[in-house]
Amino acid sequence: MQNPEQAALPSIAMRRVHDYHEIPGDGFYRMMILLGFAVVLYATWQFNVFHGVLHAARHHQWGRFVVGPAVLWAAMGMLMLLFRTLLWFRYRTPPLAGMADAPAMTVIIPAYNEGAMVARTIESVARARYPLGRLEIFVVDDGSSDDTWVHILRGAAEFPALVTPLRFDRNRGKRAALEAGFRRGRGEVMVTIDSDSVIEPDTLLAMAGAFADPKVGAVAGKVSVFNREKGLIPRMLKVRFALSFDFLRAVQSTYGTVYCCPGALAGYRASVVHKVIDGWIGQRFLGRACTYGEDRALTNDILNEGYDCVYQRAAIVHTLVPTTYRRLCKMFLRWDRSYVREELRFIGGIVWKRRPFARAVAIADFLISNLRYPIGWATLALLVVLTPVHPDVLLRFCSALLLVSAFNMLYYLRSERSWDFVYGIGYSFFSAFALFWIFPYALCTARAQGWLTR
Repeated sequence: MQNPEQAALPSIAMRRVHDYHEIPGDGFYRMMILLGFAVVLYATWQFNVFHGVLHAARHHQWGRFVVGPAVLWAAMGMLMLLFRTLLWFRYRTPPLAGMADAPAMTVIIPAYNEGAMVARTIESVARARYPLGRLEIFVVDDGSSDDTWVHILRGAAEFPALVTPLRFDRNRGKRAALEAGFRRGRGEVMVTIDSDSVIEPDTLLAMAGAFADPKVGAVAGKVSVFNREKGLIPRMLKVRFALSFDFLRAVQSTYGTVYCCPGALAGYRASVVHKVIDGWIGQRFLGRACTYGEDRALTNDILNEGYDCVYQRAAIVHTLVPTTYRRLCKMFLRWDRSYVREELRFIGGIVWKRRPFARAVAIADFLISNLRYPIGWATLALLVVLTPVHPDVLLRFCSALLLVSAFNMLYYLRSERSWDFVYGIGYSFFSAFALFWIFPYALCTARAQGWLTR
């Protein structure tokens, strides 16, 4: 049950999360970002940042076929980034629900071999601020082979009025675990939280508040990194997550089309979930049952019903992320496989049901975002070919990458006001040289069913 003393404390989330237009100094960051566009363009032409690369490429027998499309794509990308930036400036955080009018809520926590971490997840949810009698929590053990069930039972014993434990006799997959909660839940709003995550005290009220708009069918929370101090990879991911959530999803939210409400923290209007659950649980791709990507698949289902999917900046969850290269690759491979499947589904039908403005932005975003893969692979291949003949090409390429990544860190500084932005610059190089292979491999193995992180 909720601690009365905790309810009287100032909200952590509200102390830390605001609409940026209410924070002194935000105008400075807006100006710096817009100035950054000018600096990048000026440096590109005045100081010939890319000139050496382009000159060497044009004189290669097939390099000239790469340069033209790459330059055109870069120009379109900069225009798209500027447009996204203006939308980002317009984003406003939905208000939190009041304690007196918060809707009935069901929270579902699927767990598999999570061990003691699931107890921390349960506690963070049970102690969150929410009206007594309007919150229920289902914790589903998906056939764990470790002591996860023991920790779930302890959490249920500590919060008996809130927590209902459920256990599968064998591993049936995350969709089945979520389905068990969806079908039993009585809440008007259903929230899913991964069992390796903890939420902040006002997160549930923030999620509920976004559903005050009847057009909203799903809400994406803000995902941060729980184990940031555990190495270089988590530190880099903290920056990447901030840009993915507080930039991309905030932009998408302005036209009601957040593409993926993440499994770490997502909210759904129960009436819509009940409409789509049968198709969602039985989803197949190229003849095989879909075992991962349940979060984006459900988001697509809700968009397909004509509802908006939005981002709630004030709903914060801290989640464990991989600390090794091997586990990181497995996570991204799973994400990219579901991206391939759901992106095809989105552009093949769902996008055409969106409002005209949302449809136009989504189509442009789809084209520009996905062109980065063939152009990026061709550029890297050309770089490998040119470097032995023109060693300065690699240095110029890295200088250009440094310039662009440093510019992107202005977005992180506006979001987080943290010196961690230096890890974001490192991630740009790490991603370019160590993670480039993941998407093409995911594209070729999109039918695979393995969860990979288990």
